[in-house]
Amino acid sequence: MDAWIYVTLGAVVAQTARFALQKRLKVTGLSTGGATFARFVYSAPLVLILLAGHAWTSGQALPSVPPAFWAYALVGGTTQILATMCVVALFSHRNFAVGMTFKKTEVLMSVLVGLIVLGEGVSLAALIAILVGFAGVLLLSDPPGGSGRWSRRIFNRAAGLGLASGLLFAMSGVGYRGASLSLASGDTLLRAVVTLACVTLFQTLALGAWLLWRERGEIGRVFAAWRVAGLVGITSMIGSVCWFTAFTLQTVAYVNALGQVELILSMAVSILFFRERMTWREGQGLVLLSASVLGLVLVT
Repeated sequence: MDAWIYVTLGAVVAQTARFALQKRLKVTGLSTGGATFARFVYSAPLVLILLAGHAWTSGQALPSVPPAFWAYALVGGTTQILATMCVVALFSHRNFAVGMTFKKTEVLMSVLVGLIVLGEGVSLAALIAILVGFAGVLLLSDPPGGSGRWSRRIFNRAAGLGLASGLLFAMSGVGYRGASLSLASGDTLLRAVVTLACVTLFQTLALGAWLLWRERGEIGRVFAAWRVAGLVGITSMIGSVCWFTAFTLQTVAYVNALGQVELILSMAVSILFFRERMTWREGQGLVLLSASVLGLVLVT
């Protein structure tokens, strides 16, 4: 198999662990912003160490950064902050596995965003798979119980947060690929880590300033929860390095399509660790989305 496949699978494992840890932070008292900030503030130093270590051991100089890099990187970093906050907020409305499934609508969104921004399209077979996935999203957007007016069952806060996170994650992935490809020198890992280092520092400063302004005392609570928050930073760093490397090697739509195997891991975490149960309707939605993922993988 190609290298990007192994790298993507590594990203999936690390990201599932990170979201599970962030959910634990959320339920132990941190706000949505605080749980999101933990990801960036604890991973930023690790990314800088990794960048310095790889540049030194490989004997490579850091690449020059063109203006286009900053445009792509800042859009990617901002949309990732917003997307992560949507996912963490979603955990308060639905269980872990369904929340992660909503988040994985990014694979549907990234095809459109990649086409518009980078000109990377998909085949007719991939489009059919996307439509199957959309049907799964509609089922998952239905609140538990499935009663009440149709509009209320489809258009609700959980659905809005999930779809927003998917679109924002798609935008961030395309932004990161654009930023990494704009660097003219360095091997794949160096370009990926340079991009990650710049983005993570920006995210730490931006979200930290927001918390100081809007949620005084929350940063202190993040550092007080260092045992779990530190693990969030470690898993975030591992997952981000893998994602950025995969985005450098392959188009965002294909990487996100393979990344849908996260559904299986999130379901296992939901059942085994959080003791959560799924409704029949949610199970149907997961089956349709899984079929969409499989179809996308097969046609790509």
